[in-house]
Amino acid sequence: MTNCCCCCGSKEAKTIANLNAAFNGESNASAKYAVYSEKAKADGYEALAALFAAASKAETLHAARHARVLRSLGAEPVANIAEYVGKDVREMLQDAIAGETEEFTAMYPGFIATAEAEGQTAAVNSFQGAMEAEKIHAKLYAEALADTEAWRAKRDFYVCSICGWTEEGSAPDKCPICGVPADKFLKF
Repeated sequence: MTNCCCCCGSKEAKTIANLNAAFNGESNASAKYAVYSEKAKADGYEALAALFAAASKAETLHAARHARVLRSLGAEPVANIAEYVGKDVREMLQDAIAGETEEFTAMYPGFIATAEAEGQTAAVNSFQGAMEAEKIHAKLYAEALADTEAWRAKRDFYVCSICGWTEEGSAPDKCPICGVPADKFLKF
């Protein structure tokens, strides 16, 4: 196995590099949202704390899926986790919206195009699943930013344990991304 992903000349070299970038990004997002969850909880935003905790788990699931694909291509995933601190609730939400939006509007579409060009179906599927979940995260964060005070009361969030799809209120009958049944969702 190799950690090389850029200079080895393999036909999937760019996809491997993109998978590792996505693995690193998702790992960092998970760490950041875990810190944001604790800060939101300490500041009395129960629903926002639950949303950040749910998103943290979803990001961990995305990273794990990217890691599986990386290993299947003979590469080992590497993440360099930064240190994060909780901020003002509005700053945390703005940061989260910016990160999620960049992922589903720029990063993942480019990664998908490269993986398709290199014939890497497993990578395409991994990227697409994460991209769709990031759209819902950005939407939920935007809703919270629009009325932060409404996010003090408790709310439940459900995360698909396979792909990271996140749903408010109750788990869907089946995941809209991967199709697993409601009993495979994790409650936050």
